Amino acid sequence: MNLTRDRLRQVGWAAVLATCFTFTVILTFKVNAVKSQVRLTERQIVAVKQQKLFLETEFEARANQQQLKSLNDVEFGYQAPTAGQYLEGERQLAGLGKARAADAPDPIRVASAAQPGEDGTIPAMVSPLTGKAMAAEAPRDGARKPTTAATLGDRLSHVEQREARQQ
Repeated sequence: MNLTRDRLRQVGWAAVLATCFTFTVILTFKVNAVKSQVRLTERQIVAVKQQKLFLETEFEARANQQQLKSLNDVEFGYQAPTAGQYLEGERQLAGLGKARAADAPDPIRVASAAQPGEDGTIPAMVSPLTGKAMAAEAPRDGARKPTTAATLGDRLSHVEQREARQQ
């Protein structure tokens, strides 16, 4: 088989391209490996920062506890509750109760009313000022006009003077 110069050149270019492709693939794998290591290192840095923040917060809290304890010892003299201060049950709590004194205020009582629908009727909503039902029926004689933007604006632009009911 006789290789000509053109054929040899084609084989040479193919070999160079194959070599370049191989190096590109190898370089891509190395770059991805380095990126993976960088991401892992970034995650470790974030974890260390969170742990540092946790330790700083813990240190500050314990320092405040020491400061509060010393302030309590010097200024207030509070003590932690002891086991004798806790109640064992409801009977012991009831034993601590006293009868109402003569000058004690009356206990608060809650009013109750029949629920709507128990007797089948719903109570009418009545205005406390006028004493009329709030959802009064519309006049049947046609005196009321249909509400449009113009009539609504006209109605809301002036105030009607009505006499308040004297009680």
